[in-house]
Amino acid sequence: MKSLRSLTRRRVLRGMLAGSAVSVGLPILDCVLNESGTAFAADGAALPTRFATWAWPLGLGEDDWVPKAAGVNYELPTQMRALQPVKKKMNFFTGGQVFLDGQSNNVHFTGLQGLMTGKVANTREYLGSIDALVSEVIGRGTRFRSIEVACAGSPRDSWSARLDSGLQPAEVSPAALYKRIFGPDFQDPNAAEFTPDPDIMLRKSVLSGIKEERQALMSKLGAADKTKLDNYFTSLRELEQKLEVQLQKPQPLQACSRPATPLAQEKLALTLATEAVERHDLFAGLLAHALACGQTHVANLVISRPQSGLRRDGDATAHHTHTHEEQIDPKLGYQVTCRWFTNTYMDALRRFVSTFDAIKEGDRTLLDSMVVFAFTDHGSPRLHSVRNYPILTFGSGGGRIKTGLHIPRPGDQVTRVGLTIQQAMGVQVSSWGVGSNRVTSAISEVLA
Repeated sequence: MKSLRSLTRRRVLRGMLAGSAVSVGLPILDCVLNESGTAFAADGAALPTRFATWAWPLGLGEDDWVPKAAGVNYELPTQMRALQPVKKKMNFFTGGQVFLDGQSNNVHFTGLQGLMTGKVANTREYLGSIDALVSEVIGRGTRFRSIEVACAGSPRDSWSARLDSGLQPAEVSPAALYKRIFGPDFQDPNAAEFTPDPDIMLRKSVLSGIKEERQALMSKLGAADKTKLDNYFTSLRELEQKLEVQLQKPQPLQACSRPATPLAQEKLALTLATEAVERHDLFAGLLAHALACGQTHVANLVISRPQSGLRRDGDATAHHTHTHEEQIDPKLGYQVTCRWFTNTYMDALRRFVSTFDAIKEGDRTLLDSMVVFAFTDHGSPRLHSVRNYPILTFGSGGGRIKTGLHIPRPGDQVTRVGLTIQQAMGVQVSSWGVGSNRVTSAISEVLA
């Protein structure tokens, strides 16, 4: 694989669309890599490491979900069977807990406070989450320091917080994120509100705006890179088409005199879990583009806030209420409706991870170069337990983490997982956490 002199690793195709500037970042092509596909040919630099978090609400339910065996030879619990196709690239941590040290358990918050920042405080202080610490190392120099998205419609659902500026509000509109990525100027990723203007950006594909540059580039590439770019542009157009469908005006009803919703007023606040995961899948495609094309190296996605108001179609009761009020089925041994929510979220997580795993980078995939950290607010949502947290990671971080393992750590500080991830991501830290949550050693069996 010989590098094209005119093609840098950060090459961006630029053009004009309806009078506005558009740009499309390129994925890493074989022609800029060395012969083994493990580093950039020009300077021998390693492929970039990426990091993502994925948060779902209300744990895994009230039944026993801890695998019986440790190591590689374990079976996923039934509510996580959707993850079987990606199990070999996954680690499952169980048994860890957040120590309160005499502080109150502010339910749906304190556990996440300890897990994500290493500190428990009644002041509800929330600074320096794991992703922000990682972004200090791998996030600088990219167009977006990090990207935060929330699927249920509230910018405050974010669990990403920097040490200096606190909580980072999440983007809740796929159309707005699309415009931010492809629009002419940098859009502040910390802005809590964003009014999308899909008239320009969605009525005509941005691929039309870069048509000439795209054709010129394709003429210079080998067969393998042409195929990779063709697949990439096809997936981008499919994503645009899905966004177009969501932003279409509804067909008018003859008996209704109320005017149709304007195109720019996208429905943001969602109540159905199925709607949230549909938006999730759009965000997954956009984040994959942003990560693969060097727009950012850090991304954070939240399904909904822990006190989830999402509900099942035809059911007026929200998920959070079900965790407290639904009876355990005496024959099945679990809460049936709560299990439906868990299954829905785990299936979405599989699709999220698979989106990254489908993007080739040399002899690996995008997922192989990153770590996805999936977490939730409680081990047992009915009891608001801060013990026995289910934590999952996906990807090897460029070969820094072993995968395919169940790692039981009963009674151990949950912060040990956070320290392990930080060290794997290159954060120069030998200890992490405060009080009883402070740890000074990583989980050695997962570090490569």
